[in-house]
Amino acid sequence: MGKKKKKEIIRLDRESVIPILKPKLIEALANLIEFDYDRAEFYTLCKRVEYTIRAWYLLHFEDMMQLYSLFDPIHGAAKLEQQNLSPEEVDVLEQKFIAYVFQVMDKSNFKIVTNEEIEVAVSGKYRLNLPIKVDESKLDKMLLRRYFAQHPHEDLPYFADQYIIFRRGFGMDQMTGYFFTWKVDTIISRMWKGLLRLTGLKRCFSNRRRLRYMNNNEEPEGICTEDEDDDLIVERIRIQNMKLSIRNLLSKVTIQEPTFEKIIIMYRLDATTLDSADLNSRGIYVKHFRHIPMADMEIVLLEKENPGLTPLDWVKFLVSAVIGLVTVLTQLLKANANIRVIATVGSGVIGYCAKTYFTFQSNLSNYQNLITQSMYDKQLDSGRGTLLHLCDDVIQQEVKEVIISFFILTQQGGATRQDLDRRCEEFIQSQFNESCNFDVDDAIQKLEKLGIVTVDNNGQYSCVDLRRANEIIGTTTEELVIQAERSPDSR
Repeated sequence: MGKKKKKEIIRLDRESVIPILKPKLIEALANLIEFDYDRAEFYTLCKRVEYTIRAWYLLHFEDMMQLYSLFDPIHGAAKLEQQNLSPEEVDVLEQKFIAYVFQVMDKSNFKIVTNEEIEVAVSGKYRLNLPIKVDESKLDKMLLRRYFAQHPHEDLPYFADQYIIFRRGFGMDQMTGYFFTWKVDTIISRMWKGLLRLTGLKRCFSNRRRLRYMNNNEEPEGICTEDEDDDLIVERIRIQNMKLSIRNLLSKVTIQEPTFEKIIIMYRLDATTLDSADLNSRGIYVKHFRHIPMADMEIVLLEKENPGLTPLDWVKFLVSAVIGLVTVLTQLLKANANIRVIATVGSGVIGYCAKTYFTFQSNLSNYQNLITQSMYDKQLDSGRGTLLHLCDDVIQQEVKEVIISFFILTQQGGATRQDLDRRCEEFIQSQFNESCNFDVDDAIQKLEKLGIVTVDNNGQYSCVDLRRANEIIGTTTEELVIQAERSPDSR
């Protein structure tokens, strides 16, 4: 029963998202400024940067939200009917909306889930112990297929023509308990694999996986980036890899699983499955989930088929039944049949079949609970609410990039693009104990657009002083509105 415990390590890429709340970031940076008048200028600059960036994206976001109102699964059909558009014109509008969504996802640092990431994620088991499949017949295959034909992407998942999954951020989920049933299942599974190995049948049931994993002495692999030296390394702890004995069979253990902190899924239902007019079939669904364990990622999938016993469960069930039946018949054909052997084998077969059935029922109950939890706890928002959240998220990330990069240039002097990137990442790590792959190119682009940095012939960037930066950006409309509201004449 004992088995050497092996570590299961997953390599995760560092993301460009800055995981620090903007108010906390601004206060921390302001406290590092020595003089009060500079600190006041810095607060003003932060406000003007945010107001300006928000104005840059205003028309873009308004266009996206107007387009979504036409493809809202609930009210979109009525608005499309009022527009009196031809099918070709509707196709153009929906492709324009999809393009807007992908642009916002990119600016929010969401990434498309790849085949490799899915394989790594679902290779293990955590809370979900049933095979989950999507009913592909209920999903539209033309919407995303047309988009990717016009906008090619690398490393698209195999289901990209039916639905697309975006992910951002990694976390960790832990559970502590006895997990007695899971431990027993693992022991039985190991015994079954041993039997298959001895009989030479293992190769008939084994499935080759293209997973990127490592054991204790292997190179860590997983969800990787170009610069593997900066990747995050996390351990997946599951019962299937634990050393099980009589002692820890009855004791509490802790298992842990990396999580996708944010997941957004987008899809459209197939028109043939809807009892409605053609315009109703144009609805585009956008759903937003949080803190989803990688091994349970299937829980966010749409239009799931009802789960059943796995093929391997059926094989175990049938083989056990055949072995028991053959043993019983052999004993009955003997002149001196051993009733004790027949009773023992029969009860063993019946017990194992009952265990398989009740394990499936338990897993089915857990699956239904997870579905309920995903609807009421894990799902953050959907539709318009998700898009509004993304719009605000874009602005917050853009503002934080500008503020950090300008602050570093102010405090530490001029720097090349590479030096600025390194300084910003080191500053975030040292001041906030957070790690991120700072997007220096995007930050410099916005600083140049604001007109508050200069670059020399050697590629050295330097910034103007705080007062001059505020003069260059100028008084924003929001500031004028606030001043007007505070003036005595407005009362």
